[in-house]
Amino acid sequence: MARGFDSKSVTDQQEELERKGDRKPAAEVAVSQKRRTLELARIDLVRRLDGAPDGYRVSLRAALDALDDLIREA
Repeated sequence: MARGFDSKSVTDQQEELERKGDRKPAAEVAVSQKRRTLELARIDLVRRLDGAPDGYRVSLRAALDALDDLIREA
């Protein structure tokens, strides 16, 4: 559900920019969407990390580190 809401929001933003004549290049929009997806995934991981048992925390911490690397690259 959140993904569909996010997609609708992006579509609305693109249409509004198009009406204003400030349309971003498709590549820039794709990078922006990718970065937003990564940031949302990071938020989810941080929330799960807060209440996770010790054994699971190691895996979540590794996933968080990998996401941070991807966000820096984006």
